Amino acid sequence: MPHEQSVTTVQLNHTVVYAEDRQLSAEFIATILGLDVGAPFGPFLPVDLGNGVTLDYYEKTDEPIQSQHYAFQVPDDRFDAMIARLEAVGVTYFADPGHIEPGAVNHLFGGRGAYFEDPSGHNMEIMTRPYARP
Repeated sequence: MPHEQSVTTVQLNHTVVYAEDRQLSAEFIATILGLDVGAPFGPFLPVDLGNGVTLDYYEKTDEPIQSQHYAFQVPDDRFDAMIARLEAVGVTYFADPGHIEPGAVNHLFGGRGAYFEDPSGHNMEIMTRPYARP
């Protein structure tokens, strides 16, 4: 019998990310974040975020993909490398979610953050500090 891990709180385990090309989109985010693309699992191509959550990329070609927002809290000491990887692949990053301030990062909540678009038009965010909630 497989080992079952119990939890004491509600946790996000995985989410499906629609993509025009699952391989391209999964490799893109894995490259930017410094992660690996996993082996296909049925129609899904997973990117394990390392905290028990997996992005399961699913190819959707029958209708336009609705842009979603995905925010990743990243280690401060890896943020600059992620920005450098965005620059290396020619992807513009922005300080704001509306993509008005190109080539800039924000300094919200004592950290740094940036937004960028993935190959399927999703609005991705990297941030080094979580948002302060009331």
